[in-house]
Amino acid sequence: MPKPVYSRILLKLSGEALMGKKHFGIDPLVLKEYAVEVKAVTDLGVQVGIVIGGGNIFRGVENSSTGIDKVTGDHMGMLATLINAMALQSALEGEEMVTRLMSAIRMDVIAEPFIRRRAIRHLEKNRVVIFGAGTGNPYFTTDTAAALRAVEIEADVIMKGTRVDGVYNADPEKDANASKFDRLSYHEVIEKDLKVMDMTAITLCKENKLPILVFNMNTPGNLRRSVLGEPVGTTVTETV
Repeated sequence: MPKPVYSRILLKLSGEALMGKKHFGIDPLVLKEYAVEVKAVTDLGVQVGIVIGGGNIFRGVENSSTGIDKVTGDHMGMLATLINAMALQSALEGEEMVTRLMSAIRMDVIAEPFIRRRAIRHLEKNRVVIFGAGTGNPYFTTDTAAALRAVEIEADVIMKGTRVDGVYNADPEKDANASKFDRLSYHEVIEKDLKVMDMTAITLCKENKLPILVFNMNTPGNLRRSVLGEPVGTTVTETV
């Protein structure tokens, strides 16, 4: 059995990734693929926490609605993350993993309230813990929620699953000449204004010396390769 380089990870997934080829909503095939990827990691004995965004659902509302103020919109986004989290939980349990869904806002019928010690205890029992509703406060993104939860549960790394294979100096989907970074420091991310995570999340990771690994979640086996220490994606640390 290969030995992982991380014992506990926080996996950050975007809500948009769940759309697959749809314009909004959830693609069951993507859920299945992600569940298989997470199962491959838990089989190695790695403890997994997950934060997922809600852009696939809120985007559909946003495109058909006007006049929604920022705070209301952020609360709608929190509810969207819980819908995604429930869908992901079902997919993970379909792969025979034991899961817990924890919410930053009170949703007692469908999720446990987020309590740090309880979350850590779930992880120690090898349950996959999904953190929904962001930080529970408006004006904070799910990137910041991922950084916050990672620090709180003492994760070894944040693994941000995207649809590109790392961090580039330009959008690789629009610029064929974009070049990829293998390693970056927090300072370089801030100085170059690279879109790794939002500034609050980067600052929180920097202050707590929490590494960030950005990789392509849609490449089968990438998550497993990442936890085994193979060169996948872009790593952001205190020093290069």
